[in-house]
Formats: sequence, structure tokens, C-alpha cells
Amino acid sequence: MSILKRITSSPLVAAAFLMATSAIGPGFLTQTAVFTDRLGASFAFVILVSIILDIGVQMNIWRILTMSGMRAQDIANGVVPGSGYLLSALIAIGGLAFNVGNLAGTGLGLQVLTGMATETGAALSAAVAVGIFLMRDGLKWMDGLARGLGMIMILLTGYVVLHAHPPVALALKNSIFPEKLDAVSVITLVGGTVGGYICFAGGHRLLDSGVKGVEMLPRVDRSAITGITLAAVMRSLLFLAALGVVSQGLVLQQNNPAASVFQLAAGHNGYMLFGMVMWCAAITSVTGSAYTSISFIKTFHPSLARNEKWLIVAFIAISALTYVAIGQPVKVLVAVGALNGFILPLALGLMLLAAYRREWMKGYRHPAWLTLFGVVVIIALLWISVITLRKGIW
Repeated sequence: MSILKRITSSPLVAAAFLMATSAIGPGFLTQTAVFTDRLGASFAFVILVSIILDIGVQMNIWRILTMSGMRAQDIANGVVPGSGYLLSALIAIGGLAFNVGNLAGTGLGLQVLTGMATETGAALSAAVAVGIFLMRDGLKWMDGLARGLGMIMILLTGYVVLHAHPPVALALKNSIFPEKLDAVSVITLVGGTVGGYICFAGGHRLLDSGVKGVEMLPRVDRSAITGITLAAVMRSLLFLAALGVVSQGLVLQQNNPAASVFQLAAGHNGYMLFGMVMWCAAITSVTGSAYTSISFIKTFHPSLARNEKWLIVAFIAISALTYVAIGQPVKVLVAVGALNGFILPLALGLMLLAAYRREWMKGYRHPAWLTLFGVVVIIALLWISVITLRKGIW
């Protein structure tokens, strides 16, 4: 059995890793360091609540996609004519903007490791991503990349945690009884982990692998929960590493808080490990974003489906050219981050409406508790999005 076949033998595992590594990008690393610096051990409570909400979002969306056998854009167009095109446009625009940031992350990672210019590192990383999709069975190689690099990120971050000596007992206590409460950070984490294209990455990958139908429901649930668990493990390890640093009274660098966590915890070796983790996080997000964004438009015309590989390549190339030409557009990335607060409620709302179209669900009945779960997330994300707009972040 080939190495490729061994690491991508299960489409359910592959979908879980694709979702998780799509979530674990440069923003994920920075966000965790910043919130830990701000909230201290109380951030454990935020992580726990966000994990519960994330599972609710993923189980809703993945169930509805796989039980109906339809992609999100086709479901949306069936529920509200034209909404699928709107959703696809929002996903593609957001995915493109985030991919510029992801490529900036690959450049930063390679700069730490080799000293090369970030633009050069981003261009080389884009070439790697393009090469993956140009290979025979490119999607399987994408699965293997997500799985392999996902495990590397977890192991390397775990090593840094051991050197950071975090107060684990204090973190566990605050996961249930937090000293500080911050609802905004909860919703921010939910948006960052399952917002935008991320919540559909694994579900669309399952459909492309032929996973659908009521008989696959238990496996779909396990795959969704596994994806969230992987992202949660990485988030928790980053949190513990950062908590170990800040609890010693050390100050994180504001321009790159995630890098300073690794460096302060494990010295120069830690800084080099940050470069590797950053590159792994960024390159897997590049491939995940490109694949998922194109999966939202390929069903609109047969020629688009036939040329999926070249559309993905073009998506990555445009992202790279944008970054090399103008650098990382910070304001655009912040605006698109806030936009995720609207994309997820819109997408989830359309999916929940579709869950009660019996002709689509083919014998599957969506649980009322999952629907309620989804409605709570929709209300919460809309609330924080309105607050974000009022603050004038856009």
C-alpha cells in the first residue's frame, strides 16, 4: 500500500483534518495568543463554550449536506432562489481575501526558518500549493497534506507547552468558573473556527468522496466532531503555551504575539518551531480555502466542474499575485473577518430551512435540539456582527 493511500484511506478522517487545518491559520495562532494575554486563565472558559457551539454548527451543516447529497449553494438556491449565488460570492470573496493573509503567513513562516523575504516565501508556498492540485489525484494529496501537517502542528506545539510550564489546574478551574467573562471573544472564536468557508470545507469534501445518505449519519457525526476536536486540541495547546508565558509575567510582542509565545517559552528553538507551525498552518489553510471556495461555484455550469483543478490553481495564483503586488491588506482582512459574522448566520439559516424539506432529506429527520442549537448560534453571531459594525471596524 502506498504512503498516499495509507494517509488518506478514510474520507471521513480526511474531511475532519481538512476542516481543522482550514480553521488553524495565521489568524488562529495570533487570535489565541492575543485573547490569552487579555483574559489569562479565564480564556479556558471561552474555549470550552466555543467548542460546544462549533460542534453544533458543524453537526447541523454536515448532516444537512450529506443527508441531502447536495452542496450548500444548491441547497440555498432551492430554499431561496438566488441566495446560493449570493452565498457563493461571499464565500469566494472572503476566501480570496483570507488566502492573501494565509500566503502572508507562509512567507512569515519561511522567513523565520530560512531568512528569505516574506514575498519570496509566499511565492514558493503558492507554487507548492499549485503543484499539489496539478498532481494526479490532487485532492487526495490535499487530504494527505492536511493530515500530515495537522499532526506536526499539534506535536510541535505540545513540545512548546512542556517548556512553558502552564498552570494547568488554574486553567481547568477557570474552564468552569471563569474569573472574567467576555462574550465577544466566544463569538469571535466561533467565527474564526467555523466561519466563512471553513464550516463547509469538510462537508463538501465528504460529498466529493461519495459520503451521503442516512446510513452514513453516525460516521458523518464522528467526522464533524473529530474535526472540531482537532482544532480544539490545537487551540488548547496554544492557550496553555501562552498562559504559561504570561503567568510568569512575561510580555508578548504586540506585532507578533504568537511568535513571542514560542520564543519566550522555548528560546531560539521555540522561535524556529513557530516558523514551522506557522508555515504548516498557513499552507494547509491556503489549500483548504482554495478547494472550498471553488467547490461553491463548480456546480453552476458543467464546464466549471470539468475545470475544477484549473480554477483552484487560478484562485491560488490570484491570491499570490495580490500579496506580492500590494502586501497583506490588513484592513481588508479585518473587514472580511467581520463579514464572517454575517456569512455563517446566513448560511446556517438557509441550511436549517432546508432540513425540513422532506423531498431533499430522503427519510432523514433533523433533530429539534440541533435546530435550536443552530438558531442560538445565528442570533449570537448576528448580535456580535452588529456590535462590530457599530464600532466602525469596517
